[in-house]
Amino acid sequence: MASGGRRSRKAQLATPEVATALSGYRIMWVIVLFDLPVTTKKERKAATKFRLALLDLGFEMSQFSVYLKFCAGKEQAESLERRIETEMPAAGKVHIVQITDKQYENIRTYRGRKREPGLRNPNQLALF
Repeated sequence: MASGGRRSRKAQLATPEVATALSGYRIMWVIVLFDLPVTTKKERKAATKFRLALLDLGFEMSQFSVYLKFCAGKEQAESLERRIETEMPAAGKVHIVQITDKQYENIRTYRGRKREPGLRNPNQLALF
């Protein structure tokens, strides 16, 4: 140990908190799946407003009515979920799913019977 009972910089970096800060088990993905009524003009407007709100929150469309977003941790994912709840229309069904980055890596995507390359992490990771 360094003088004064302090741990060295190298020992500090080896602590579990720092080592797991970017762990694939802590990084989260939030997936929003929804089925909203669009039979009336008012319902279509509410559905469009909800989709635009998801885009404004930083989601990307994976499929029609399936949006996803990368989050740095569970706290950020839960905060995002509360924001989504405020944007939900009065009618329809919305599912919000949180999965870890490790689980996200296991998603297999097919177009027809042809398997597409594995999913890649968003550009936000470049910031770290």
